[in-house]
Amino acid sequence: MKLLAIDTSTIACSVALCIDGEAMERYELAPQRHADLVLPMAESLLSESGLALAELDAIAFARGPGAFTGLRIAAAVTQGMAYGADLPVIPVSTLAVLAQGVISDGLADRVLAAMDARMGEVYWGAFVAGADGLAGVAGEECVCPPDRVPAVEGGGWFAAGDGWAAYRAVLETRLQVDLVGCDEQRYPRARDVARLARAIHQRGGARPAAEALPVYLRDRVASKPAPRR
Repeated sequence: MKLLAIDTSTIACSVALCIDGEAMERYELAPQRHADLVLPMAESLLSESGLALAELDAIAFARGPGAFTGLRIAAAVTQGMAYGADLPVIPVSTLAVLAQGVISDGLADRVLAAMDARMGEVYWGAFVAGADGLAGVAGEECVCPPDRVPAVEGGGWFAAGDGWAAYRAVLETRLQVDLVGCDEQRYPRARDVARLARAIHQRGGARPAAEALPVYLRDRVASKPAPRR
């Protein structure tokens, strides 16, 4: 299986090319430069591999939640490439991608992913690794004030994401759990988009290019990109 994966949902910009489970990646912390970087990153990886875009099985992307502009960039680039090469798309939760990075790095099997949503809120999700080593959501993803995140049960939780940098004291008071670790500077990466997307593809979860759309969680968004016709 050959997948191109894109993430521009935070200040990090990354693209990965996954071939039969082995991933090559371009990654850079580049606030406000995603639109300039994402296509050259993709072209570089394809050139290095000797593959043409049309030879891939699908294009995956982090669908959100995240920064509104970044999500629109990923969706638009994915949709455009997928239409041009007649490929399906695989949207993947950004919070799941963040948690997958922790799991794949062997830091923990239970992850509390929190991304700073601004406006006094966090994007939130609790994830537990399955037998396949992939992040599965435990509950529902949401956006809410940090003192209202859903309670979690048990121990062994690892905290990840810049939501912890902004609201760690409030979150710890709310949850009353002993964390096994915390990485406040961890961001989602395209290599983990690819890991999750492979499993989604194997379950028949690939979608038409028109369904490459962002998921904001928050309702107060000016507009969403319309599907191409």
